Amino acid sequence: MGYIIGFLAALLFGSNGSVVKLVLSEGVTAAQMTFFRATATMVVAGIVLLFTERSAFKISFKRLLAMAALGVLGVAMLQWFYALAIERIPVGIALLFEYLAVLAVAVIARFVFKEQVRARLWVAIVLVLIGLGVVAEMWNSSVDGLGMIFALIAAASYTIYFLIGERALQSMNVVAMTFWSMLFASVFWAFFSGWQDMDFSMFSKSISLTGSLAAIYVPLWVPLLWILTMGSFVAFYMSFKSLSLLPATSAGIIASSEVIFAFIVAWLWLGESLSFIQILGALIVTAGIILAQTARGGKVVDLDLATTTASLPVAKKN
Repeated sequence: MGYIIGFLAALLFGSNGSVVKLVLSEGVTAAQMTFFRATATMVVAGIVLLFTERSAFKISFKRLLAMAALGVLGVAMLQWFYALAIERIPVGIALLFEYLAVLAVAVIARFVFKEQVRARLWVAIVLVLIGLGVVAEMWNSSVDGLGMIFALIAAASYTIYFLIGERALQSMNVVAMTFWSMLFASVFWAFFSGWQDMDFSMFSKSISLTGSLAAIYVPLWVPLLWILTMGSFVAFYMSFKSLSLLPATSAGIIASSEVIFAFIVAWLWLGESLSFIQILGALIVTAGIILAQTARGGKVVDLDLATTTASLPVAKKN
């Protein structure tokens, strides 16, 4: 059952990028989208804490600073740059570049925190770098350069996010950390997203789902609601449930399948296709990611949870 739940979560997360891309194309900015998602996640996490652990609302100043860094440098910047990236490049390619965070976390764990990592990490690094070069078709620059830069910055932001979150999780409830990090991300974008200048009547406007679903029209609030529910909270719960039922190695491999689902959904729905050589590169990157996910002796970087719900990374022992 853990495998089924895990793949369903990866499917929801993988399709989320295409839905976000649709909403962004209708005039919602990347910053405003990030603000809405952070605020919605904060509210739900706060309600859960209200009924399960009210003591989590009390927090020391030192931990508050850590949550501020996590919320702004991690959540706020990560989701913003990810949204900016998928506005310019295919969803699947953006995720492939963002998965460099998996490698970065393992390398930092080895050289900064002196953790033991398996030798397969170095093979993974070579595979991912070669694969990304092929996907991006570096020899003819077919992929938007600024979009790739945004995806790389998102990967750097996620690396910071995971390194802070992993250590904070040793003494803090996951839901509490979600609430506090989302609070700071929401406050940050409340000042800088320009949400107060939006014409909220736009959400009642009927829009085409574009691509292969172009004949279907729905109000703009429908895909936005999907992002905030099925693409966030439902997928969030299913991913954590899967992580609680599976060993770390299996969980890491399943989490990595998000990028495959992202490519498939974007291809079937939005018509975002890749050349044969790009598909080959994507497979090479995916193989490298799977190797990297198993290199830290039972610790998994679950990118799904960060990019789509800004929830927290999970370190799970085999």
